[in-house]
Amino acid sequence: MMRKVTHKTKGQKAIDGAGVHLVRVLGNTTTDVHDPFLMLDAFDSTNPDDYTAGFPMHPHRGIETITFVSKGQMLHQDHLGTEALVGDGEAQWLTAGSGAEHAEFPGGERMLGTQLWLNLPAKDKITAPPAYHSITTDEIKEFSLDGGFLRLMAGEYNGEEGWQGKYLPVDFYDIHLEPNTKVEIPVKEGRSAFVFTLLGDVVISGDVVLEKTAAKLSDGDHVIFETKDNGAEILLYSSKRLDEPVAWAGPIVMNTREELNQAFEDLANGTFIKKQAEY
Repeated sequence: MMRKVTHKTKGQKAIDGAGVHLVRVLGNTTTDVHDPFLMLDAFDSTNPDDYTAGFPMHPHRGIETITFVSKGQMLHQDHLGTEALVGDGEAQWLTAGSGAEHAEFPGGERMLGTQLWLNLPAKDKITAPPAYHSITTDEIKEFSLDGGFLRLMAGEYNGEEGWQGKYLPVDFYDIHLEPNTKVEIPVKEGRSAFVFTLLGDVVISGDVVLEKTAAKLSDGDHVIFETKDNGAEILLYSSKRLDEPVAWAGPIVMNTREELNQAFEDLANGTFIKKQAEY
């Protein structure tokens, strides 16, 4: 059964961190539609003043962050002394879990990419130790399409496996299409899935979706992408719905207001970091 577009969210310009200009696409009003995906920010600028100030050290709890760099670079630092740099076509995966503090600094002549927040199951929010992984070119498998190619950033594609987190199954595809191309991409049935049009307008299962738009997909086992006179870069994410309550304030996402209050108390009294990372 073909997946169709059921909901579109067009990003809005915003400024975050130490003055980073970005497009905020998903947020606290879209948590039910896109469960388990929470926030999605997009970056697209050739002006270094828009992004090089970065995101100085800040805390997270209860989520994983998946940062994808299509063009440019991203430097990651965390409270354990980790320092890692990824570049064109690579990604960073941070499990904040019980508590992490990290900083991110974009760079390069053009910063094009996204950061996605993935919710953690309630049972893992305070027990998962912080962890970091760079998804680098050498572990990203690439598949030819008729008029393009697909890069397996995480999860599984046609029986081939890529990097995968520990807590939720996530398939993450970076799809590049030439102009006037039509392709069918498999998506596991029962998964919560959405598409982000990073570059170019795309026809998704017959529905026109403009650039920098998140398009929620109905259930099914495949989706059809079609380009017209422009090429496109499309990000496809799918995972398992949690159907759990979301209590979200700033960089913390828990299940109850009491858990949020505890997190901010921990920040205030210096007990926020609960576990060491596992690498």
